[in-house]
Amino acid sequence: MIIGCVYLEKREDRMYLGLLCIDPSHQGKGLGRKLMDAAEDLAVGADCVAMDLRTISQRNDIQPFYEHLGYSVTGTSPIPSEIPMAVPGDFVHMSKLLMKAQGAR
Repeated sequence: MIIGCVYLEKREDRMYLGLLCIDPSHQGKGLGRKLMDAAEDLAVGADCVAMDLRTISQRNDIQPFYEHLGYSVTGTSPIPSEIPMAVPGDFVHMSKLLMKAQGAR
């Protein structure tokens, strides 16, 4: 049974995190943080200097989670019109510098 997943893509010297998902019945148990830790460790091992991600502005509950892990908002961009959205909003871009010498956190 899969209870969580994360999508990563190396983009030059940065790692893009495209999706972090935990089964709702397992949320609140620290699994999201463990997946983020593993993703950041992988990024450091791949010689990446930063991890980038984006959320949607409608999910204002998720931004504090990433901020707690050291991510900062770097900007916003419109969600393309071909992506159907029930409520209008924007992408919120976030980033975190990874410090290889300090073990990524």
